Amino acid sequence: MFTKKPEPSGTMAKLGGERPSGAPETKSSPFTERPSPQPKPAGPAMGKMIPSIIGEDLTIEGNVSSKGEIQVDGKIQGDVQCGSLLLGDKAEVNGSVISEDVVIRGKVIGSIRGLRVTLQSQSHVEGDIYHQSLAIEQGAYFEGKSRRSDDPLASETSGAKTARSASDNPFASNAAE
Repeated sequence: MFTKKPEPSGTMAKLGGERPSGAPETKSSPFTERPSPQPKPAGPAMGKMIPSIIGEDLTIEGNVSSKGEIQVDGKIQGDVQCGSLLLGDKAEVNGSVISEDVVIRGKVIGSIRGLRVTLQSQSHVEGDIYHQSLAIEQGAYFEGKSRRSDDPLASETSGAKTARSASDNPFASNAAE
């Protein structure tokens, strides 16, 4: 089976392939410990997260909330709040959507609040969109109002928005209180 004897130089051939002749010997091999590559953090404290996937055969009745990314291919009867939302071709959401990044390919009946909202050509949206950036591809169906906002993720009521703005700003005066 083998026609060559191991060389008496003291080094043995290791599984995982041979070194080309003249190549410097490295200390890592399939059997020695190598530092595992760590993912670079996407945010200040968290690494890149794997999206949560709601499959085509799944229907959720109730609200869905996540700090990370959600990919929806099924149906949701309720509100969706997440860091990033990708709504697939056959997906449906009957409720409001609040997310920093929103990409819609399916159907949404309800309002959308997002920093960056994209309605792709096969999307169907019935409801208002509050956004910093909005892209609507040719062929997309959109029935509702589009409102540009500096803080589209804030609540709809102006009273709550004012209270939030005052509490978020440590330099705001207490004259309103």
